[in-house]
Amino acid sequence: MAKLGFLGLGLMGYPMARNLLRAGHQVWLWSNTTSKARQLAAEEKGTFCATPQQVAENAECLFLCVGNTQMARQVILGQDGIIQGAKPGAVVVDASTISPSESRRIGTALKAKGVDFLDAPCTGSTPGAQGGTLTFMIGGDPAVFERVKPFLDPMGKRLYYCGGPGMGLQAKLTQNLILSNILMAFNEGMVLATKGGVDPKLMLDILDNSAAKSGLISYKAPFVFRREFEPNFSVKWMDKDISLMLESGQELGVPLLLTGLTHQLFQTAMAAGHADEDICSTVKVLEELVGVEVKS
Repeated sequence: MAKLGFLGLGLMGYPMARNLLRAGHQVWLWSNTTSKARQLAAEEKGTFCATPQQVAENAECLFLCVGNTQMARQVILGQDGIIQGAKPGAVVVDASTISPSESRRIGTALKAKGVDFLDAPCTGSTPGAQGGTLTFMIGGDPAVFERVKPFLDPMGKRLYYCGGPGMGLQAKLTQNLILSNILMAFNEGMVLATKGGVDPKLMLDILDNSAAKSGLISYKAPFVFRREFEPNFSVKWMDKDISLMLESGQELGVPLLLTGLTHQLFQTAMAAGHADEDICSTVKVLEELVGVEVKS
Protein backbone atom coordinates (compact mmCIF):
# COMPACT_ATOMS: atom_id res chain seq x y z
CA MET A 1 0.00 0.00 0.00
CA ALA A 2 1.12 3.53 -0.77
CA LYS A 3 2.20 6.43 1.40
CA LEU A 4 -0.37 9.10 0.60
CA GLY A 5 -1.32 12.54 1.86
CA PHE A 6 -4.69 14.26 1.92
CA LEU A 7 -5.16 17.97 2.62
CA GLY A 8 -8.54 19.63 3.05
CA LEU A 9 -11.20 17.68 4.95
CA GLY A 10 -14.47 19.44 4.13
CA LEU A 11 -17.73 17.92 2.88
CA MET A 12 -15.87 16.30 -0.02
CA GLY A 13 -12.35 15.84 1.30
CA TYR A 14 -13.23 14.03 4.53
CA PRO A 15 -14.98 11.05 2.90
CA MET A 16 -12.44 10.98 0.06
CA ALA A 17 -9.56 10.66 2.52
CA ARG A 18 -11.52 8.13 4.55
CA ASN A 19 -11.93 5.95 1.46
CA LEU A 20 -8.17 5.99 0.89
CA LEU A 21 -7.61 4.87 4.47
CA ARG A 22 -10.22 2.13 4.21
CA ALA A 23 -8.50 0.88 1.06
CA GLY A 24 -5.48 0.15 3.25
CA HIS A 25 -3.19 3.05 2.33
CA GLN A 26 -1.10 4.96 4.82
CA VAL A 27 -2.49 8.49 4.77
CA TRP A 28 -1.04 11.61 6.38
CA LEU A 29 -3.80 14.15 7.05
CA TRP A 30 -4.02 17.93 7.29
CA SER A 31 -6.99 20.27 7.45
CA ASN A 32 -7.36 23.97 8.09
CA THR A 33 -9.87 22.79 10.72
CA THR A 34 -7.44 20.86 12.92
CA SER A 35 -10.18 18.93 14.73
CA LYS A 36 -11.26 17.23 11.49
CA ALA A 37 -7.77 15.92 10.80
CA ARG A 38 -7.41 14.66 14.37
CA GLN A 39 -10.85 13.03 14.23
CA LEU A 40 -10.25 11.18 10.97
CA ALA A 41 -6.77 10.09 12.09
CA ALA A 42 -8.26 8.63 15.27
CA GLU A 43 -11.24 6.97 13.58
CA GLU A 44 -9.44 5.39 10.63
CA LYS A 45 -5.82 5.03 11.79
CA GLY A 46 -4.47 7.89 9.71
CA THR A 47 -1.65 10.20 10.78
CA PHE A 48 -2.41 13.75 11.86
CA CYS A 49 -0.11 16.50 10.58
CA ALA A 50 0.14 20.05 11.83
CA THR A 51 1.18 21.58 8.48
CA PRO A 52 1.01 20.76 4.76
CA GLN A 53 4.81 20.62 4.79
CA GLN A 54 4.67 17.77 7.29
CA VAL A 55 2.31 15.82 5.03
CA ALA A 56 4.65 16.33 2.09
CA GLU A 57 7.67 15.13 4.05
CA ASN A 58 6.02 11.71 4.43
CA ALA A 59 3.85 11.10 1.37
CA GLU A 60 4.82 10.04 -2.16
CA CYS A 61 1.50 11.21 -3.61
CA LEU A 62 -0.56 14.04 -2.11
CA PHE A 63 -4.20 14.87 -2.77
CA LEU A 64 -5.88 18.11 -1.82
CA CYS A 65 -9.46 19.31 -2.00
CA VAL A 66 -9.83 22.90 -0.80
CA GLY A 67 -12.34 25.67 -1.39
CA ASN A 68 -10.79 28.13 -3.82
CA THR A 69 -7.74 29.23 -5.79
CA GLN A 70 -6.19 31.25 -2.97
CA MET A 71 -6.48 28.33 -0.56
CA ALA A 72 -4.90 25.92 -3.04
CA ARG A 73 -1.98 28.25 -3.70
CA GLN A 74 -1.40 28.77 0.03
CA VAL A 75 -1.53 25.06 0.87
CA ILE A 76 0.82 24.14 -1.98
CA LEU A 77 3.23 27.08 -2.27
CA GLY A 78 2.78 29.08 0.95
CA GLN A 79 4.72 29.13 4.18
CA ASP A 80 4.84 25.57 5.62
CA GLY A 81 3.26 24.48 2.32
CA ILE A 82 3.62 21.27 0.35
CA ILE A 83 6.49 22.66 -1.72
CA GLN A 84 8.58 23.06 1.42
CA GLY A 85 8.51 19.34 2.21
CA ALA A 86 7.85 17.46 -1.03
CA LYS A 87 10.61 15.21 -2.31
CA PRO A 88 11.67 15.12 -5.98
CA GLY A 89 9.54 12.55 -7.77
CA ALA A 90 6.49 13.13 -5.57
CA VAL A 91 3.12 13.89 -7.17
CA VAL A 92 0.59 16.52 -6.07
CA VAL A 93 -2.98 15.91 -7.29
CA ASP A 94 -5.28 18.89 -6.81
CA ALA A 95 -8.95 17.84 -6.73
CA SER A 96 -10.05 21.43 -5.97
CA THR A 97 -11.93 23.49 -8.55
CA ILE A 98 -9.71 26.53 -9.09
CA SER A 99 -8.54 28.85 -11.87
CA PRO A 100 -7.00 26.86 -14.76
CA SER A 101 -4.41 29.61 -15.34
CA GLU A 102 -3.36 29.70 -11.69
CA SER A 103 -3.27 25.91 -11.58
CA ARG A 104 -0.77 25.93 -14.44
CA ARG A 105 1.39 28.44 -12.55
CA ILE A 106 1.30 26.23 -9.45
CA GLY A 107 2.34 23.24 -11.54
CA THR A 108 5.27 25.19 -13.00
CA ALA A 109 6.49 26.16 -9.52
CA LEU A 110 6.34 22.53 -8.35
CA LYS A 111 8.09 21.25 -11.48
CA ALA A 112 11.05 23.52 -10.70
CA LYS A 113 11.43 21.49 -7.48
CA GLY A 114 11.15 18.14 -9.31
CA VAL A 115 7.57 17.54 -8.14
CA ASP A 116 4.86 16.47 -10.59
CA PHE A 117 1.39 18.02 -10.58
CA LEU A 118 -2.05 17.08 -11.88
CA ASP A 119 -5.24 19.07 -11.81
CA ALA A 120 -8.00 16.59 -11.02
CA PRO A 121 -11.29 18.32 -10.17
CA CYS A 122 -14.13 15.95 -9.41
CA THR A 123 -17.90 15.85 -9.62
CA GLY A 124 -20.48 13.79 -7.77
CA SER A 125 -21.09 15.98 -4.71
CA THR A 126 -21.06 14.62 -1.17
CA PRO A 127 -22.87 11.33 -1.93
CA GLY A 128 -20.28 10.52 -4.60
CA ALA A 129 -17.43 11.31 -2.20
CA GLN A 130 -18.97 9.11 0.48
CA GLY A 131 -19.61 6.21 -1.86
CA GLY A 132 -16.30 6.40 -3.72
CA THR A 133 -18.11 6.99 -7.02
CA LEU A 134 -16.80 10.41 -8.00
CA THR A 135 -15.92 11.38 -11.57
CA PHE A 136 -12.45 12.90 -12.00
CA MET A 137 -11.32 15.10 -14.89
CA ILE A 138 -7.54 15.02 -15.22
CA GLY A 139 -5.09 17.53 -16.66
CA GLY A 140 -1.31 17.09 -16.82
CA ASP A 141 1.33 14.61 -17.98
CA PRO A 142 -0.37 11.35 -19.07
CA ALA A 143 2.49 9.26 -17.69
CA VAL A 144 2.00 10.85 -14.24
CA PHE A 145 -1.73 10.18 -14.51
CA GLU A 146 -1.03 6.48 -15.14
CA ARG A 147 1.14 6.39 -12.02
CA VAL A 148 -1.58 7.73 -9.72
CA LYS A 149 -4.56 5.93 -11.26
CA PRO A 150 -4.58 3.15 -8.63
CA PHE A 151 -4.82 5.74 -5.86
CA LEU A 152 -7.85 7.40 -7.46
CA ASP A 153 -9.80 4.14 -7.61
CA PRO A 154 -11.03 4.15 -3.96
CA MET A 155 -12.42 7.66 -4.50
CA GLY A 156 -13.88 7.56 -8.00
CA LYS A 157 -15.08 5.20 -10.69
CA ARG A 158 -14.85 7.39 -13.81
CA LEU A 159 -11.53 8.96 -14.75
CA TYR A 160 -11.33 11.22 -17.80
CA TYR A 161 -7.92 12.28 -19.07
CA CYS A 162 -8.61 15.68 -20.66
CA GLY A 163 -5.16 16.79 -21.84
CA GLY A 164 -2.29 18.92 -20.58
CA PRO A 165 -2.08 21.15 -17.49
CA GLY A 166 -5.33 22.93 -16.64
CA MET A 167 -7.46 20.87 -19.02
CA GLY A 168 -9.19 18.90 -16.26
CA LEU A 169 -10.27 22.21 -14.76
CA GLN A 170 -11.44 23.50 -18.13
CA ALA A 171 -13.67 20.42 -18.47
CA LYS A 172 -14.97 20.74 -14.89
CA LEU A 173 -15.91 24.40 -15.36
CA THR A 174 -17.75 23.54 -18.57
CA GLN A 175 -19.70 20.82 -16.79
CA ASN A 176 -20.66 23.14 -13.94
CA LEU A 177 -21.54 25.93 -16.37
CA ILE A 178 -24.14 23.72 -18.02
CA LEU A 179 -25.34 22.36 -14.68
CA SER A 180 -25.86 25.79 -13.10
CA ASN A 181 -27.73 27.13 -16.12
CA ILE A 182 -29.99 24.06 -16.23
CA LEU A 183 -30.75 24.64 -12.55
CA MET A 184 -31.92 28.18 -13.26
CA ALA A 185 -34.19 26.90 -16.05
CA PHE A 186 -35.64 24.35 -13.61
CA ASN A 187 -36.28 27.07 -11.02
CA GLU A 188 -38.12 29.28 -13.50
CA GLY A 189 -40.11 26.47 -15.08
CA MET A 190 -41.24 24.84 -11.84
CA VAL A 191 -42.20 28.15 -10.21
CA LEU A 192 -44.15 29.10 -13.33
CA ALA A 193 -45.94 25.73 -13.41
CA THR A 194 -46.74 25.88 -9.70
CA LYS A 195 -48.03 29.45 -9.93
CA GLY A 196 -50.18 28.35 -12.88
CA GLY A 197 -51.71 25.49 -10.89
CA VAL A 198 -49.79 22.45 -12.18
CA ASP A 199 -48.83 19.93 -9.49
CA PRO A 200 -44.99 19.93 -9.21
CA LYS A 201 -44.74 16.12 -9.08
CA LEU A 202 -46.85 15.83 -12.22
CA MET A 203 -44.65 18.43 -13.91
CA LEU A 204 -41.52 16.47 -12.98
CA ASP A 205 -43.02 13.29 -14.43
CA ILE A 206 -43.73 15.13 -17.67
CA LEU A 207 -40.16 16.43 -17.79
CA ASP A 208 -38.74 12.97 -17.09
CA ASN A 209 -40.61 11.61 -20.11
CA SER A 210 -39.80 14.38 -22.56
CA ALA A 211 -36.84 15.89 -24.40
CA ALA A 212 -36.42 18.21 -21.39
CA LYS A 213 -35.38 15.30 -19.17
CA SER A 214 -32.32 16.09 -17.06
CA GLY A 215 -30.43 13.97 -14.57
CA LEU A 216 -29.84 17.04 -12.43
CA ILE A 217 -33.55 17.91 -12.33
CA SER A 218 -34.59 14.31 -11.62
CA TYR A 219 -32.16 14.17 -8.69
CA LYS A 220 -32.69 17.63 -7.20
CA ALA A 221 -36.46 18.08 -7.62
CA PRO A 222 -37.48 15.70 -4.79
CA PHE A 223 -35.30 17.67 -2.36
CA VAL A 224 -37.08 20.87 -3.39
CA PHE A 225 -40.50 19.20 -3.05
CA ARG A 226 -39.58 18.08 0.50
CA ARG A 227 -38.02 21.49 1.30
CA GLU A 228 -34.72 19.80 2.20
CA PHE A 229 -31.84 22.17 1.47
CA GLU A 230 -28.93 20.68 3.47
CA PRO A 231 -25.82 21.13 1.30
CA ASN A 232 -24.48 18.45 -0.97
CA PHE A 233 -23.03 21.29 -3.07
CA SER A 234 -23.58 24.72 -1.55
CA VAL A 235 -24.66 27.93 -3.24
CA LYS A 236 -21.44 29.74 -2.24
CA TRP A 237 -19.17 27.13 -3.84
CA MET A 238 -21.13 27.02 -7.09
CA ASP A 239 -21.04 30.82 -7.12
CA LYS A 240 -17.25 30.59 -6.85
CA ASP A 241 -17.16 28.17 -9.79
CA ILE A 242 -19.36 30.48 -11.88
CA SER A 243 -16.89 33.30 -11.23
CA LEU A 244 -14.12 31.03 -12.55
CA MET A 245 -16.21 30.24 -15.65
CA LEU A 246 -16.62 33.94 -16.40
CA GLU A 247 -12.90 34.54 -15.80
CA SER A 248 -12.03 31.72 -18.20
CA GLY A 249 -14.47 33.07 -20.78
CA GLN A 250 -12.82 36.47 -20.58
CA GLU A 251 -9.34 34.97 -20.96
CA LEU A 252 -10.40 32.91 -23.99
CA GLY A 253 -12.57 35.56 -25.61
CA VAL A 254 -15.80 33.56 -25.23
CA PRO A 255 -18.91 35.58 -24.26
CA LEU A 256 -20.96 33.73 -21.61
CA LEU A 257 -24.19 35.70 -21.67
CA LEU A 258 -26.52 33.24 -19.95
CA THR A 259 -23.88 32.36 -17.36
CA GLY A 260 -23.51 36.04 -16.46
CA LEU A 261 -27.22 36.16 -15.58
CA THR A 262 -26.95 32.90 -13.64
CA HIS A 263 -24.11 34.46 -11.65
CA GLN A 264 -26.35 37.36 -10.66
CA LEU A 265 -29.08 34.94 -9.56
CA PHE A 266 -26.62 33.03 -7.39
CA GLN A 267 -25.40 36.32 -5.93
CA THR A 268 -29.03 37.19 -5.14
CA ALA A 269 -29.53 33.85 -3.39
CA MET A 270 -26.43 34.48 -1.28
CA ALA A 271 -27.61 37.97 -0.37
CA ALA A 272 -30.93 36.43 0.71
CA GLY A 273 -29.13 34.16 3.19
CA HIS A 274 -28.89 30.90 1.24
CA ALA A 275 -25.09 30.77 0.77
CA ASP A 276 -24.57 27.66 2.90
CA GLU A 277 -27.61 25.77 1.62
CA ASP A 278 -27.64 23.39 -1.33
CA ILE A 279 -27.69 24.85 -4.83
CA CYS A 280 -31.31 23.77 -5.25
CA SER A 281 -32.24 26.38 -2.60
CA THR A 282 -31.79 29.03 -5.32
CA VAL A 283 -35.42 28.30 -6.23
CA LYS A 284 -36.40 30.25 -3.12
CA VAL A 285 -35.40 33.55 -4.75
CA LEU A 286 -38.13 33.30 -7.38
CA GLU A 287 -40.59 31.63 -5.02
CA GLU A 288 -40.35 34.55 -2.61
CA LEU A 289 -40.88 37.05 -5.45
CA VAL A 290 -44.13 35.45 -6.63
CA GLY A 291 -45.46 33.98 -3.38
CA VAL A 292 -45.52 30.23 -4.10
CA GLU A 293 -43.52 27.20 -2.98
CA VAL A 294 -42.61 24.31 -5.24
CA LYS A 295 -43.54 21.42 -2.94
CA SER A 296 -45.52 18.21 -2.78
